[in-house]
Amino acid sequence: MKRQLYYPSRIPDQITWLENWRNKLAAYGAALGLSPAQVAAGIADAAWLIYLHLSWLAAARAWSQACTKAMTDAETGDGTVLMVPPVFTPPAPPDGVVPVRTGALNRIFALVQLIKDSPGCTAAIITDLGLAGTEQTAPDFTTLAPDFTLTRLVTGIKVGWGWGGYAAFLDMIELQVDRNDGKGFVFLANDTTPGYLDTFPQPAAPVKWKYRAIFHVRDQRVGHWSIEKSITVGG
Repeated sequence: MKRQLYYPSRIPDQITWLENWRNKLAAYGAALGLSPAQVAAGIADAAWLIYLHLSWLAAARAWSQACTKAMTDAETGDGTVLMVPPVFTPPAPPDGVVPVRTGALNRIFALVQLIKDSPGCTAAIITDLGLAGTEQTAPDFTTLAPDFTLTRLVTGIKVGWGWGGYAAFLDMIELQVDRNDGKGFVFLANDTTPGYLDTFPQPAAPVKWKYRAIFHVRDQRVGHWSIEKSITVGG
């Protein structure tokens, strides 16, 4: 799918764009010569994508982290309880939001092009629907790598990270940790808000934990892993 200049790169901004599209498309349908069916389909596609981004995907990622913790408990738990593996229960869509055919964003982009080609399309409509894009310089993914800091707090280990000036092009950061337990680096979190707190219980004896990170675009790793950094915990 070819990315459109008017469509944001970051998922939180995509949700905002889709909400604007869903709320305003109907008001311009007649002026743009769109049929009621085209308007309804465009709104339904946006509503479904919003649900997936905002509710379903967040729940799926939380479940993934619960599975990682469950494996840790299965291997090294205290043995006092019978293990029950976590079960994924997707959140129900909001009222009026229903599943649509795959390719929802492609259909929205096609409808945008139809709107732009319409004799009734004006600069005001373009602006109000968020269809005007500007060229931006993307990061060089052959060299891009995150940077972060580690701070030991009473509540856990603070992983201080940022977008490096490329927030418009990146969706999230993947954090991994090596707790010096023989497992090597394991998944810690996918984070979309700079600054992550690792609240995993620290051991009684001092030990070094190592962290690393890599950026994601649309759930795919991009660029390179960061330099590994370590911090002493416990004790």
